[in-house]
Amino acid sequence: MKLARDTWLVFQRQVLLMWRTPIWIVIGITQPVFYLLLFAPLLKKVLAPMGATSYAEAYQIYVPGLLAVLCIFGGLYTGFSLLGELKAGIIERSRVTPVSRLALLLGRALRETVGLLVQAVIITLVALPFGLRVDPGSLLLAYLLLALLALMTSAISYGIALALPNDAAMAPVVNTVAQPIGLLSGVLLPLALAPMWLQRVAEWNPFYWAVEGMRALFSGHPGDSVVWQGLLIVTVLTVAAVFYSARLFSARIR
Repeated sequence: MKLARDTWLVFQRQVLLMWRTPIWIVIGITQPVFYLLLFAPLLKKVLAPMGATSYAEAYQIYVPGLLAVLCIFGGLYTGFSLLGELKAGIIERSRVTPVSRLALLLGRALRETVGLLVQAVIITLVALPFGLRVDPGSLLLAYLLLALLALMTSAISYGIALALPNDAAMAPVVNTVAQPIGLLSGVLLPLALAPMWLQRVAEWNPFYWAVEGMRALFSGHPGDSVVWQGLLIVTVLTVAAVFYSARLFSARIR
């Protein structure tokens, strides 16, 4: 109960700070919207081998990957905000408060998760005039998967920030990790179009299963096994990432 209350208090404070500078939400969706407007229309012919005979079907395949990109890359870069708080001494001052150390981390991670979900909703709404159609129940389940994905990547990013508390060191590490993860997830184009060896390599990437689950949900197949495989894999990794980052966080401000 105390953990939940403390997490809620930290989350409220972090959300208040986020809404004081809403420009970051606008900046966060700018690039995905450009991809949606300028890149997605090119995919109708490219995705024809997968049965996409219309722009609406092409968007059903592309938009889930775009939302996954938002949460993967957006989450992996959230550690820089924690670095700023570490440098400003905000985290150190938290040592004198009775707030749970885990709550200090969870509240921040949940703030990032909510921010990314807001951006995901906006992008989904922007895609509707282009013909995107998705069942509301499947969409909610897709947002749950996105929330777990955002929470996991945020926790991973916090862990990197705590292990490498230096902007110059963290930036190349995040870039090195994020690029292959994104490419091997099939976020821009489904890996069903890739050579077989690349598909086999991608199957070892947990983010691949999340993206495939998203596409199944947007295609109206919530009962597809890949959906539940993706949810299970992401849930387990989210718990592990939060636990690991929480231990680093507690050790840092002990």
